[in-house]
Amino acid sequence: MLSKSLGIILILGFLLNLSHSLRFDLQSGHTKCISEDIKSNSMTVGKYHIVNPNEGTPLPDTHKVTVRVTSAYGNNYHTADHVESGQFAYTAAEAGDYMACFWSPEHNPPVTVTVDFDWKTGVAAKDWGSVAKKGTVEVMELELKKLMDTVNSIHEEMFYLREREEEMQALNRATNSRMYWLGVLSVVICLSVAGLQVWHLKHFFERKKLL
Repeated sequence: MLSKSLGIILILGFLLNLSHSLRFDLQSGHTKCISEDIKSNSMTVGKYHIVNPNEGTPLPDTHKVTVRVTSAYGNNYHTADHVESGQFAYTAAEAGDYMACFWSPEHNPPVTVTVDFDWKTGVAAKDWGSVAKKGTVEVMELELKKLMDTVNSIHEEMFYLREREEEMQALNRATNSRMYWLGVLSVVICLSVAGLQVWHLKHFFERKKLL
């Protein structure tokens, strides 16, 4: 039973330690944005570089990008202009979707830039190698520290998801209430218009002495 529970925790820890490492093509004159839902007070690190199309030769000047990392509220966390590589690290001050946008200047003829991007958050963002060197801990102690941090991260993630679910439920309730009152208002308006039409027709026929 204990081994099964430990296995589940290790699997969850492995899933949480997955980083968003990807490689994508970016055409000149275009922008590509990548989003990541990050909790507040969560550590985030990222690094990127342009893949050299011709290994062993200097990177062409056309293979440069402009990078912006912003929060869901538009706050800027990283800026780099006309670079071939870079990195960023910060602790998220606000929860929500963070955007990392890459833009390649327009060239004639057009060029395609390949970007290698590695984005880590939470437990995966911590430098465990530095922790081991500073603390001179044994391998088992380091693994236990990782496991403890992973469990805490799972616990925080559960509370974060619960808060997001409560927010969505509150939004659904507010939307349903507004739709209900909108429907009532629509019925009242329709009945009022119908009553006015009947009243108008009645007076029209009375004036014409048709009634």
